[in-house]
Amino acid sequence: MTFETMMMRSLFGACVLVCGLILAAMVTAKAVPVQLAAQGTASAPLVSAAAGSVNTAG
Repeated sequence: MTFETMMMRSLFGACVLVCGLILAAMVTAKAVPVQLAAQGTASAPLVSAAAGSVNTAG
């Protein structure tokens, strides 16, 4: 077996291993619901920043 063939086989094996680990992590991950709108903490800085950038000098 040539050096190039061994390198290609080991690279293929490493890629399959990494893809398998990523797939397993995605399948077994537990979703956590995010409720930023209900708390009002995420929109308050955005509203104040938008109000401060309005040009009223007209």
